[in-house]
Amino acid sequence: MATGTEPTSTTGTSGVHGPTRAAIPARHLRTERWWLYPASTAAGLLAFVVYSTWRAFANADYYHAPYVSPFYSPCLAENCETMRAGPNWELFGGWWGLSPALLILIFPLGFRLTCYYYRKAYYRGFWASPPACAVAEPHKSYSGETRFPLILQNIHRYFFYAALLVAGVLTYDTVLAFRDESYAWGHMGLGSLIFLVNIALIWAYTLSCHSCRHIVGGRLKHFSKHPVRYRMWGWVSRLNARHAVLAWASLISVAAADFYVYLLSVGAFDDPRFF
Repeated sequence: MATGTEPTSTTGTSGVHGPTRAAIPARHLRTERWWLYPASTAAGLLAFVVYSTWRAFANADYYHAPYVSPFYSPCLAENCETMRAGPNWELFGGWWGLSPALLILIFPLGFRLTCYYYRKAYYRGFWASPPACAVAEPHKSYSGETRFPLILQNIHRYFFYAALLVAGVLTYDTVLAFRDESYAWGHMGLGSLIFLVNIALIWAYTLSCHSCRHIVGGRLKHFSKHPVRYRMWGWVSRLNARHAVLAWASLISVAAADFYVYLLSVGAFDDPRFF
């Protein structure tokens, strides 16, 4: 017998309000500020996108001896300012006058965009898919990552290999950062420490990747027969548990390293030298 409080029929609807889903009339049953996480995530990612876009297209103020911005390394165009600072392979000529950063940023950017944590972050923050646990998404249907363009997320494993190469180049840049303005070795400045912290976080984030964990210990039926890989898998797993924190920390550190080089390049101050 109808009581007048039963949910209305969902015939003809789809998604979370389809006839095969629980008929809950309320939009959600959460009482806390569930929107704070997706909103803060969207704000943080948007701030980085705006900053990195400005710096990538600037094509200036990315080098101050002995530092080169991580956004522009390795430099793959002949119009780079980093001839003596680090890797500089003139593979693309003048790159039609465009910023050489556009040649290299696609690889770390692709790695982060397809990263499992960042998928969760921008799916919730920008697409509301879903905005939070136990909160229905506004879309009428859900196809997951089985259709274009989200099916392209499957190339994450290939971007991982590219990210390893980029991290290797940035490691070389960090070594070169322990020089002075005349390229003499055995010196350390504030920039040297910033670069050192940045590369440590980048390596920690890269190695904590789910693809790395699968490469190290995936497809093994007996860990006891592969003690070395099992131990490596354990190390990567511990890093993987902190993947989200490392993702944000490395995102902030790479932007900080670039901004520090920018400040030095425009003459805002001199790089403090400890020895």
